[in-house]
Amino acid sequence: MKKLDKLILKAFAGPFLLTFAVVQFILLTQYMLKYLDDLVGKDLGLEVIGQLLFFFSVLMVPVSLPLAVLLSSLMTFGTLGEHHELTAIKTSGISLTRILRPVLLTSAALAVGAFWFNNTIVPKANLKAYSLLWDLRQQKLALDIRPGVFYSGIPGYTIKVNQKLGEDGETLMGIMIYDHTQGSGNMRVILADSGRMFTRFGGQYLGLELFRGQSYVEQPDARSRSGATFIRQAFKRNMITFSLASFSLDRTKEELFAENKMMKNIPQLTAFIDSLQKRLYTERGQVPRQVAPYYSYLRFDTTGQVQNRRVEKVQVPDSRLPVVNANVLEQATNRARNLRAFAGTTGERLANLAKESGNYRIEIYRKYVQSTAILLMFLIGAPLGAIIKKGGLGVPILVSILFFIVYYILSIMGEKYGREEVMPVSFGMWMSTLALLPFGLFFLYQARNDSGLLDWDLRRWLPAKLRWPFRGYRKAA
Repeated sequence: MKKLDKLILKAFAGPFLLTFAVVQFILLTQYMLKYLDDLVGKDLGLEVIGQLLFFFSVLMVPVSLPLAVLLSSLMTFGTLGEHHELTAIKTSGISLTRILRPVLLTSAALAVGAFWFNNTIVPKANLKAYSLLWDLRQQKLALDIRPGVFYSGIPGYTIKVNQKLGEDGETLMGIMIYDHTQGSGNMRVILADSGRMFTRFGGQYLGLELFRGQSYVEQPDARSRSGATFIRQAFKRNMITFSLASFSLDRTKEELFAENKMMKNIPQLTAFIDSLQKRLYTERGQVPRQVAPYYSYLRFDTTGQVQNRRVEKVQVPDSRLPVVNANVLEQATNRARNLRAFAGTTGERLANLAKESGNYRIEIYRKYVQSTAILLMFLIGAPLGAIIKKGGLGVPILVSILFFIVYYILSIMGEKYGREEVMPVSFGMWMSTLALLPFGLFFLYQARNDSGLLDWDLRRWLPAKLRWPFRGYRKAA
């Protein structure tokens, strides 16, 4: 490796690592905000939160790499141009393409690594992340008994306290407990002047020690005039233990989520698409045979009676018109109604199969498109940095955000159009790349000719025989 390559790679490595970390943090924060309501108030430990952050940060890598390459390329070659280092290298006889080669090879290696990462690691991270997120969504909120509010988070009980005292709120005043464990409604009530709340057996149970109270139990009794007997029992001290098993995090088997398209690699997606296509082809071939019973022609005899036969023509003997009665019309109406219902359900089922196949194809194309985006962003960022000659975080950030937003919007539009079958899935997924590729090629052309961003010489784009009308173009400009 020559000293020039080391110099350029050293100038590229620092901004790339910095921008990659910043982009990862921004995207991860934005992504976690979507699920903030599902995580707050559930008393999750640092281990669970750390696992979720790690899995989601892995999912952000394919999105962060293109933006990091774009921004770091702009910063690297913008700084070299701003400090006239790029000009000095060019004056020594080295072309721009040779100067870009170290970063180009690095970007190509990143693209290959991103494809492997997207096809191997991301499906496993998706399985871990979304299965854990599902369990966190199903978990109940942490135990939170508030004064003056009925709390029904503990299965089988409804608790209300008037006041909570102490540093941790462990002392309760004015306690009312409805016991629904017998399935008899509000027939079992416990009242107490005060109480103490604490956890038992390693936090698996909640202990509630009640003082100076009474328990009321209403039981059905056919011998009583009111149809029920009322039992009241006073106590000075009573201990109730509640199970907190419903507040623990129960993990669901990951195998139940493995069939989702986000949890599959390319061979698995391809095999699933093949099975869907075979199923779609088979069901389409069965439609004519399933529709045939609905088309039976009617033949009338001379008495006007209907005979169900499959004939090619309706024969009317003696040229007399058939007598169509109410039964014939009702039969025809029922057949038409059944045929319409069959056609509707069959068409909807076949459309869903085709749409599902398209969704799985989108996942395959996404792995290729996100990897190719790294090379595309380098092709835009490196020549553009050499043209604008501005380093730092000002202009490069503005330009990077502009191009990335355009790329992101086009990607979403193409994926949506492909999913809704407005355009072919392949074209929709590659639409963003095809739209921005001409810009990258144009910036590279301008940078190689040491032209400004808006310094266009139309004569370069024309054959030699057609350049004579533009001889005075540059002089006039």
